[in-house]
Amino acid sequence: MTSSSPVSPITEDDIAHFLANTPGFFERHAELLASVTIASPHGQRAVSLHERQAEMLREKIKGLEHRVMEMVRHGTENAAITQKIHQWTREVAAVRDAARLPRAVENGLRTLFDVPQVALRVWNVAPEHAGLVATQPVSEDLRLFASSLTMPFCGPNLGFEATAWLPQAGEVQSLALLPLREGAIDSADQPAFGLIVLGSHDPHRFEATMGTEFLSRMAELASSALSRMR
Repeated sequence: MTSSSPVSPITEDDIAHFLANTPGFFERHAELLASVTIASPHGQRAVSLHERQAEMLREKIKGLEHRVMEMVRHGTENAAITQKIHQWTREVAAVRDAARLPRAVENGLRTLFDVPQVALRVWNVAPEHAGLVATQPVSEDLRLFASSLTMPFCGPNLGFEATAWLPQAGEVQSLALLPLREGAIDSADQPAFGLIVLGSHDPHRFEATMGTEFLSRMAELASSALSRMR
């Protein structure tokens, strides 16, 4: 007398595996697609598999449309920023007197990019520029800090020394610090010769998670212009 092994019950995974690997099943049993109904997520009514599939496709298309619209919005915003950077660069490049460059850089950042407060300092400049606001002495610690930055710093106002350069420093909730150095902003072997401070009363204007590509390019352009003062 032999004993037979118990048969394992068929699971939902077994059925799903069978259907996924047997594409001809619904061709041979096409009537099932119309007869099987499931609950609709948009109400209590039951719908056929055909209708549910159509609903899923509509939802997928709607999600893709939202993504496309988001991409278009970002593209439009980036194009506008690029145009502002171009205008700012053109205005700074047109300044003939090197002593007027700091003011031109600050005014452009403030007006074109709607930054409430802007200030900058440059050091190791030529003697004829020693009396400018932008060339006032800064501490050695700040110089070392500026040289340590290989990308713009964005985040909350943590009481940085450079914040005191802003006209209304007490109102600043978030800020961006842009190091000025010869060449690319991430050239760690080149010490910084200046620092730009952008301040805002909005705590979310400059956040640690924001992209800094445009700020990096702006720092490099400002560095190229302000290097004429050295």
